[in-house]
Amino acid sequence: MDTYSLLRQIADSWVLLAMFIFFAGVAVFAFLPSQRAAREDASMIPFRNDTIPEKTCKGTCKTCACKDSEFKLEGQADV
Repeated sequence: MDTYSLLRQIADSWVLLAMFIFFAGVAVFAFLPSQRAAREDASMIPFRNDTIPEKTCKGTCKTCACKDSEFKLEGQADV
């Protein structure tokens, strides 16, 4: 048996098995309950440096766009 065929058979069987065991181990490790804080911290990375803009408008004017608006139908009866 030449070297290429031997290495090909090893790669097709044992290396494939080793890669699957490694993948399964990483997947189990990632979803362990002890890793919950790390997962939550990683999920908040995009929002870590965001600041909440301060509201300068008091919302007291009649045509204010900052006011919390509700969907109201004026002058129409409820159907």
